[in-house]
Amino acid sequence: MTQQFIPKHGAYEELISYRKAVIVYDGTVCFCSRFLDRRDRTVDQMVQAARSGKQNIVEGCMASAASKKSEIKLVSVARASLEELLEDYRDYLRVRALPLWHKSSEQALFVRKLGSQKNRSYETYRTYFETRPPETVANILICLIHQTNYLLDRQLRQLERAFVEHGGLSERMLRARLARRAGQPEDLS
Repeated sequence: MTQQFIPKHGAYEELISYRKAVIVYDGTVCFCSRFLDRRDRTVDQMVQAARSGKQNIVEGCMASAASKKSEIKLVSVARASLEELLEDYRDYLRVRALPLWHKSSEQALFVRKLGSQKNRSYETYRTYFETRPPETVANILICLIHQTNYLLDRQLRQLERAFVEHGGLSERMLRARLARRAGQPEDLS
């Protein structure tokens, strides 16, 4: 039997980072539709940054079979997109002189506790996104982006370790070919 050199890939739906990125995307769509003029250029930028955060996780997971380099790059792009979105929310609060919650504030700790529940989804936050004032929704999304970025940072460190330990596709292909050759007599024709 030949050694498998294409690793399992995909399964992004199982990643907590992806599930949180979906919440950030859906929450951003809600935030923008509730609190920003749809003609405001910021709306498109924020929604696209949130979408990029989510979609690059998907693309990275799917590309992982053929290229660990692409996977690492795409997860890094997801991380950068969410950092851009984070700054948009901070800007929103700052230019309107609205409070930014400290990470150890009662409100931020409440959001963190919500985020640690099993099977969290947009539904976990729907009531808050759809009924609270803009400064509350922006701060909730800031907390969620921080959580997602933390998970993506951990994911990138794990991808780095896996690459160092197992190599990329070319190395795995070579190992599989050498293993196959080692098990067969040499062809002298």
